[in-house]
Amino acid sequence: MVPLSVVDAFTDTPFAGNPAAVCLLDHWPVDTWLQLIGREMNLSETAFLVPHGTIGSGWELRWFTPKVEVALCGHATLASAHFLWSSGTTTQEPLTFQTRKSGTLTARRLASGEIELDFPARGAAPCAAPPELLEALGAHALAVGRNSDDYLVEVATDAEVRTLAPDLARLARTESRGVIVTARSADARYDFVSRFFAPAAGINEDPVTGSAHCCLSEWWGERLGKTEMTGFQASERGGVVRVVRSNGRVKLIGRAVTITTGHLAAGFECHGAE
Repeated sequence: MVPLSVVDAFTDTPFAGNPAAVCLLDHWPVDTWLQLIGREMNLSETAFLVPHGTIGSGWELRWFTPKVEVALCGHATLASAHFLWSSGTTTQEPLTFQTRKSGTLTARRLASGEIELDFPARGAAPCAAPPELLEALGAHALAVGRNSDDYLVEVATDAEVRTLAPDLARLARTESRGVIVTARSADARYDFVSRFFAPAAGINEDPVTGSAHCCLSEWWGERLGKTEMTGFQASERGGVVRVVRSNGRVKLIGRAVTITTGHLAAGFECHGAE
């Protein structure tokens, strides 16, 4: 039996934040099986965990959208940490995750009940926007940036972010994982708001994107002169991400709620091995 749960991340309220499936394995199967499960779950991310080395040495972690494997995912890492602790799978703290393209990530529980992730910062360098990008967004940019994964487009107002209705078919042709759209927040509880679109990766709009906040933390930290900020991702579900900048790293802080627990049905255990 293969344990599999769904966890809402970056929220303390069920059916808000960003849902991720978390699948616990004892070895790595072939990638085609992992991608089939990601497609079947049809969530923005399915996280797969395998024990790393000896007991207590941490976990290997990979993330799959319905279409592709990704290099970094914040909400599914938060969901994975929540799953491991809440299910009693481990009491290890901090948790250590070994990833294929983003190095070692860690998670620890705070006294507040939140989970803090330690992620690499992924700042965006200012760049010229491809004309088709802004046309697809239907937005006027104050500034545009690009990192190894995504474009970041800053617009003038909070309201523009919230009401944006991009042409997703055209946006899918953008040569990037996705597009972050952001502005200063009109709500005093938050420093900035954002939305994230990644139709080329099978995610029209991601509800709450931890990896995007590895970029947003640097963008807004430099503009606001802050090391600690709170972002609100203004998707239909909505979610809150606190960020703390530190020496090229970013602490992503949030809560999570388990929605379902179970197993893959008999006959659908993972097949093959790498």
